[in-house]
Amino acid sequence: MTLTTIILLVLALYMVQIFLQETSRFGFDLWGIVGNRDTPPEKSVIAGRLERAKNNLLEALPIFLALALLALVKGGDTGKVTHAAALFLVARVVYVPAYVSGVPVVRSLVWLVGVASLVMMALPLI
Repeated sequence: MTLTTIILLVLALYMVQIFLQETSRFGFDLWGIVGNRDTPPEKSVIAGRLERAKNNLLEALPIFLALALLALVKGGDTGKVTHAAALFLVARVVYVPAYVSGVPVVRSLVWLVGVASLVMMALPLI
């Protein structure tokens, strides 16, 4: 898998998380989100967790994109950065169900893997 593909997959994951977070507030009823949503219903526990998981990715996304794009612009051997980016993607995919499940230790460990993968992406660029 190329670094460009991983970047696109991380962005796709972000779009999926936005969709899940929005639809979860309406009980995953797609017709519920079609209107203006002037008075959205109260967030359920799951909707709140999906929102926080999405916000967490939003916080990490600029760092990930900066490192990935820097590796592409710099050129050369991007193998280590690509592997670390793939690990970031996997960690972020696993993070969503880990967060939604409410198991705090698992969520935190998966988050640490994501942070470690960002460090692993940065080291070859130094």
